[in-house]
Amino acid sequence: MTATISAIEYHLPQQVLANEELARVSDMWSPEKIETKTGITERHVASGSECSSDLAVAAAQKLFASGAIQPDEVDFVLLCTQSPDYLLPTTACLVQERLGLSNAVGALDINLGCSGYVYALGLAKGLIETGQATNLLLITADTYSKFIRDEDFNVRTLFGDGASATLIRNDPSCSSADPAIGPMTYGTDGRGAQNLVVKQSGLRLFQPDDETELTDDRGRLYMNGPQIFTFTLKAVPKLVRQLLDKSNRTLDDIDLFVFHQANQYMLDHLRKKIGIPEERFVSAMKHSGNTVSSTIPIALKHAQLDGRLRPDDTVMLVGFGVGYSWGATFIRPGALAQPMKAAA
Repeated sequence: MTATISAIEYHLPQQVLANEELARVSDMWSPEKIETKTGITERHVASGSECSSDLAVAAAQKLFASGAIQPDEVDFVLLCTQSPDYLLPTTACLVQERLGLSNAVGALDINLGCSGYVYALGLAKGLIETGQATNLLLITADTYSKFIRDEDFNVRTLFGDGASATLIRNDPSCSSADPAIGPMTYGTDGRGAQNLVVKQSGLRLFQPDDETELTDDRGRLYMNGPQIFTFTLKAVPKLVRQLLDKSNRTLDDIDLFVFHQANQYMLDHLRKKIGIPEERFVSAMKHSGNTVSSTIPIALKHAQLDGRLRPDDTVMLVGFGVGYSWGATFIRPGALAQPMKAAA
C-alpha cells in the first residue's frame, strides 16, 4: 500500500477584499505598497453566514465534479481547520453529512494552521498504508477573517479565507522504497504560542480561576510579526536541511519547492537564505492571500494548471507557523501532473 495524491481542487469565497479597499483605511499604505510587501493584490473573505464547513463542502464538490472520484467511493474524511463551525461537534462530521457520504466513513478534525497540510498528509499516508482507508478526502478550510479586527490593518493585508480538497489513495504502481509521499520531518515549539493566537478564546476564557480581565481583544487574532519572522528564518532552513539529510538528497535533486504562502517578503528571504533558484520556487498567493492550511494545496493546484508538475518530479512541501509548528515532506506528483481544467 502506497499513498499518493491523485487530485486537488480548491474554493475561495465570492467576497473579495482588494488592496484598493484596504488602502482607504490607512494613509500610510497604497495598493502598490501592499502588493510589494505582501505579494498580494486581493484576498477572499467569508460572508457573515459562511463558515469553514461551507467552504470545505464547496471544495469537495469541485473535486467530485472534476471526475477524480465519486462521493460513494470516499471512505475517510480528514479535515484540517482552526476555525471550526462549533467547538463540538466535529466539523468533519458536518461535512460528511452535507456531502452525502456513507455512514461507514471515518471523519476527523485536526487543529493545525500553516503546517497543517503537511501534518495531514502524514496522517493520510498512515491511514492509507496501514489499510485503514482506500480513498481519503483531505480537506483544509479556514475563515481567519472572522478573527480579525477591521482596524488591524497589518493582519488584514495578509490573511484570506479558503478551502482545498485533496484526494489521497493507494497507488499500486508505487513502492514503499520509492514513496509518492514522504519521508516526513516535523517540529514544534509551544513557547511561541502567544505570538500568533486568538486571544481569550475556547474554554480558557471561562475558567473561574483565570485572573485575566476580559477585554475587547477576546476572540481576535493577535500576531507578533517580528517574532514570527525571526522564528521562520531560524526554523525553516534547518527544517529543509533535515529533510534533505533524511532522504540523502541535495537542493539540486529537488525539482520544485512549494512553501506555505505566508507572504512574499518572508518567502523571498527564505528562498535566498536557503539558496533555492527562483525558477524552482512556487509563489501563488497574489489573488488569495495567506489561506493558512490551504496555501500549499492551492499552490500545488496552480503549479498543475501551469504545467510545472511532471509525474516523476521530486517536490518539496514546507509548512510553518502558528504553534509554533513546522513540517516538511516530499511528494511525487504522479497523476497530479496531468494538466486539468479547474472545476467550475
